[in-house]
Amino acid sequence: MERISTHQFLTLGAAVLMGVTFLPLASNVTLASGRDGWMVVLPGFAVGVPYGLMVLSLSAQYPRKNLLQISETLFGRWIGKIIGCIYILIVGYFGGLLLAQLGNGFQRSIMPLMPLWVFYVGGLLLVLYLASSGIEVLARFSEVLFPVILIALVLNVALAIPRIEQGELLPILSEGLKPLFPGVLTVMPFSMSYCLISAGIVAFLPTGEQEFAQLKTGVWRAVFLVGIVDTLVALIQILVFGPAETIRLSYGLLVLGKIVEISRTVSGIESLFMGVWLGAWVIKISGFFFATVWGIETVFNLKGMKWKLAVGTVFLGVSFGLLKGHILIVEIGFVERYVILPFTSVWILTLWIVSRKKRTGAK
Repeated sequence: MERISTHQFLTLGAAVLMGVTFLPLASNVTLASGRDGWMVVLPGFAVGVPYGLMVLSLSAQYPRKNLLQISETLFGRWIGKIIGCIYILIVGYFGGLLLAQLGNGFQRSIMPLMPLWVFYVGGLLLVLYLASSGIEVLARFSEVLFPVILIALVLNVALAIPRIEQGELLPILSEGLKPLFPGVLTVMPFSMSYCLISAGIVAFLPTGEQEFAQLKTGVWRAVFLVGIVDTLVALIQILVFGPAETIRLSYGLLVLGKIVEISRTVSGIESLFMGVWLGAWVIKISGFFFATVWGIETVFNLKGMKWKLAVGTVFLGVSFGLLKGHILIVEIGFVERYVILPFTSVWILTLWIVSRKKRTGAK
């Protein structure tokens, strides 16, 4: 069975958590919490820490098992199978939505004349290559690419500093703390997506006590690193565009890349950034692809490349659906907030509580 190191878990988890959250994030949190929306990003991501630690705790108690297998152990076979089926439907559908988002993002930003199917098939081929190579290759891919993604984001933020309008951020907390809570709920689904994929990754983690301590530290580092960077991304967009324009721009970071300049000689550098962010999309889609495959293996005991191709066909089917443009963005937000968030938060918390009670009862 494949294994990944503690450092690979850190980078892969951070890359999955980051995904392309930096594209719609500023618009979403500003819509929910106004000009103070940037303040809710880090607290929203921080919710992933206790849930990530719960996942690791379950993994330590049931080594070499994913959370679907643990569910069958604790809840019984049939309840575990039902949870597994729901899990497969969620991660399979959402992975297809992310593939559709990749195509729409590239077509809207830098290649408006390119047919969408080219992006869909191209992105899926990259995902299938990583899936056929195994989770260890995806982890190594993340180790290499995640630092590049961070550098590109920080560079984009830094180059936009001359465009800042200082008054756009004022007054701070003019309406108190109450408007911040809807914003936190907007960010929390990103953490739950991370936990949803971690539910399968834990089966490939080392099981020693020293490694377990490093894995717990890795959860903290991944969540806060991504939270801080995404906070900067949301903050710079509000400072440059203002709250009203930030809400209107679904992918404001792409617009930011179009207007920044380097020494007044190089401009419109969003194409360079999009090349890097393609990797972020591929890692996030691959995470949901692997999760779907793991779910099928666990629930139905179906393994092999033909089932991976079947999952890829489903992803393409969702991508070629009727969801395009703004409707696609709305659908992704709906699934994150009203499907992934409640399912993952309730499932993992319940699993952890039942596990602790059984362990306490056994003692």
